[in-house]
Amino acid sequence: MRRPVALRLNAALATLAVAAATGVVLSMPEAASAAATGSATGYATQNGGTTGGAGGTTVRATTGTAIHTALCNRASSSTPITIEVEGTINHGNTTKVSGSSCNTAAGVIELKQISNVTLVGVGSGAVFDQLGIHIRESSNIIIQNVTVKNVKKSGSPTSNGGDAIGMESDVRNVWVDHTTLEASGGESEGYDGLFDMKDNTQYVTLSYSTLRNSGRGGLVGSSETELSNGYITYHHNLYENIDSRAPLLRGGIAHIYNNYYVKLNESGINSRAGARAKVDNNYFKDSKDVLGTFYTDAAGYWQVSGNTFDNVTWSAKGSENNPAGPDPKSNTTVSIPYSYSLDNASCVPAIVGATAGANKGLKVSDGSCSPTTPTPTPTPTPTDPTPDPTDPTQPGGTNLSIGAGSDGSSKASGSSYGNVRDGDMSTYWSPAGSTGSISIKWGTATSVSKVNIREASGSTGVIGAWRVVNGDTGAVLTSGTGAGTITVPKTSLKKVTFEITGSSGTPKVAEFETYAG
Repeated sequence: MRRPVALRLNAALATLAVAAATGVVLSMPEAASAAATGSATGYATQNGGTTGGAGGTTVRATTGTAIHTALCNRASSSTPITIEVEGTINHGNTTKVSGSSCNTAAGVIELKQISNVTLVGVGSGAVFDQLGIHIRESSNIIIQNVTVKNVKKSGSPTSNGGDAIGMESDVRNVWVDHTTLEASGGESEGYDGLFDMKDNTQYVTLSYSTLRNSGRGGLVGSSETELSNGYITYHHNLYENIDSRAPLLRGGIAHIYNNYYVKLNESGINSRAGARAKVDNNYFKDSKDVLGTFYTDAAGYWQVSGNTFDNVTWSAKGSENNPAGPDPKSNTTVSIPYSYSLDNASCVPAIVGATAGANKGLKVSDGSCSPTTPTPTPTPTPTDPTPDPTDPTQPGGTNLSIGAGSDGSSKASGSSYGNVRDGDMSTYWSPAGSTGSISIKWGTATSVSKVNIREASGSTGVIGAWRVVNGDTGAVLTSGTGAGTITVPKTSLKKVTFEITGSSGTPKVAEFETYAG
């Protein structure tokens, strides 16, 4: 039986006072008053990088309604913006706001179908009280220096399915940094996860944050068959008084380093359903079953190095219980595509204690166990986690399909529309028969002049006749035979469709890339 976390809480942490503040949105002539955001780290630096609202307008908001208003007042859903938040954001001051550049809802901070946004706490601090932050069908988002607490999925009031921060449905490139995420108990008290990702969420970093007093720290993937998520980095975070899911990984790749775990009461890093976790230089204290595959027979994997296990207990192995300890050994290898500095595990409690959480001055480790204030640095050149051999026939520029949406005709079992825009050649979409269509779509009109259809390994040459169609008007842009790079008249559209009208077998489209030039 799960032990209710609420019984172990300090009463002083149970609730924050609710402020009935009136929202203000003020355009700032320049970003001088904005908190320094530094630069993204980990997997959020890949796939084009994560810069949030850099280069855009800066506004100030003191209510949830004002946050929504700032999003809705933009010229488009992708116009960069930095929203400085101060005060308490709650149900009483968070209403739905409408506009062509937003899709908001009452009772939750809704970052839906948008891109290029920074949400940062300033001044005396920003507290989202019983109100979750929901990111959906969005990309290039930064959330920094905020506290989110006591978000419920049952009881009253409810918000965001009980997640403090939740991401779902084709989310790309999110950096969550220096946040405090907390609850006052577990599922029986009405709470769910503190940091959840599902339904094709990729390239996310959680750094210098505190997650505490919850039954569930967070998950990647909502079921054993929902494996479209991955490339997640967790570093320099404090997990304190968490029952399980620190995190729970279903498929995908995670890099977990320099985190401090205290009182993981039932299990910690739960790698399952083929997930691979690189677990480096973490400090685990006063905890149970901190790493392994738990509550399932769907195995996951880990690569371990430099970790400290301080008063950690391990349960016996069973059919649905495979703890990595008491002497954890690697059972996979994980290649990390970005640069990073590892603090020695022995100093992790001190450096995480000095830097993790909201209102810590955005201090970070200098890589040698000392706190320092970051300075903005240029976004590094992104590196594909699974690079393909250089091919001079491939078009240059940004692949516009990454972070877009997709749909199509009936798909074969085991394939997914989203697989054609995930940057991963090992996944693919297949039609239910030998012909079918697959589409890439955007929330706003996008100029496209080249399409690159890349067949999965072992299926090269299967695609025969095809047409490229303007999904907005139904007009045929061009037609031909054989997959590869296709030039079309430069067209501004919201949807482009690749129709396979003939093939020599079952087509397998690994990537449907689109380019502006």
